[in-house]
Amino acid sequence: MLFTGFGDGAVAFYEELAADNTREWWLANKDRYERDVRGPLERLLEDLRPEFGEAKVFRPNRDTRFSADKSPYKTAAAAVVGEGGGPGGSHGHTLYVQLSADGLMVGGGAYVPATDQLARLRAAIADDVTGAELEAIVAAIEAAGGEVGARDEVKTAPRGYRADHPRIGLLRWKGIIGWFDHPAGPWLRTPEARDRVAAGWRALAPLNDWLAANVGPSDLPATARR
Repeated sequence: MLFTGFGDGAVAFYEELAADNTREWWLANKDRYERDVRGPLERLLEDLRPEFGEAKVFRPNRDTRFSADKSPYKTAAAAVVGEGGGPGGSHGHTLYVQLSADGLMVGGGAYVPATDQLARLRAAIADDVTGAELEAIVAAIEAAGGEVGARDEVKTAPRGYRADHPRIGLLRWKGIIGWFDHPAGPWLRTPEARDRVAAGWRALAPLNDWLAANVGPSDLPATARR
């Protein structure tokens, strides 16, 4: 095993970045990012690669082209397994981990499904058999201390579905994700951080398996997925 914990200054790095999110501060502290954050994160992911697959670490730079917030750097380090054209893009499900000043977030599911994937997701939720399977999966994640939700949802009912459908709450979601929040603490500087990621990803495996069986990859060209 390569990972022994995140660096002693990982949480402080993001606390300070939030207070001074400038190129000048970043360049003066980039070695701290490499030593305390990115290096350990890459070692954690390498330890988990045989079980969960290859992960991609996101760039620390924000894309500010279409945002009113012009802060140049992300206030969290993150990585994804199963990315395809964005979280949940072509594959329909991902595994995710994020380190910030708040601690560690471990997630998975379909964050931004393509339009054809969303249609299949809702059809599977509405079905009495597969919908009941998903309800059981959601209940198991919540019983394990996790949360389940979506990035966005419609206000009433999606077109073609009754507002009084027994699973209308799930049908309103524009995707489905599960996650476990772990507040920052001394454990981040130990191998326990890797073990919590692994435990969370294992707990989310039934959700991703359900998505693989009932939603699958997008059949649309990349330019037509939104």
